[in-house]
Amino acid sequence: MDGKTMKFVQLSVQDFVARLAARTAVPGGGCAGALCGALGAGLSRMVASLTVDKDDSTTGPAEMKHVEEEARTLADHFLDLVDRDGAAYRKVIAAARLPRNTEKEKHARHAAIQGALKAAAGVPLETLRAAEKLLSLAKTAIELGNPKAVTDAGAALHLARGAASVALANVRINLLSIEDEAFVAECRRELSEVTKRFDLLFQEGERRLELRLV
Repeated sequence: MDGKTMKFVQLSVQDFVARLAARTAVPGGGCAGALCGALGAGLSRMVASLTVDKDDSTTGPAEMKHVEEEARTLADHFLDLVDRDGAAYRKVIAAARLPRNTEKEKHARHAAIQGALKAAAGVPLETLRAAEKLLSLAKTAIELGNPKAVTDAGAALHLARGAASVALANVRINLLSIEDEAFVAECRRELSEVTKRFDLLFQEGERRLELRLV
């Protein structure tokens, strides 16, 4: 399969891990972080489905039906982000390899790199936003989900945190090379706001998890 058109999400788990371990830039941490989010969304959906009566969709907490529906959509979004993250970084590499023999070529290359870096920052920013949504779903699953699956909901909580931590770092490192000050300032503002909300939500989720484990 052509590495440039490959969809990482179509690989087996074993092959994906082997690709991560290979001496290539893609797939990398951003892809792995987005996959963490997909796994967390899958677990949240599983807990919800174990909570809502499979033979009667009108039973069970309304919040858990919402978790099941949202987690399905979120899992697909995270899987899309796995491949988009890899594609975005490839564009940065491609831009850096553009010719720079003349002033015109240098300007074109510079513009291409800056545009690619913005796109490369945008993908993990989406992952971070999605991770915040996942965290909320996981917290609800911890609170209202089937008690026998509470540790699965807890795993989803921590996978959401992993996805967010990776995404945050990747946005920040791309911002270091972006020259558009307004773009950088807006991204950093959003990072700060999301991180504050995320930390509070995660702490509450962990507290609820501890209460259900005693």
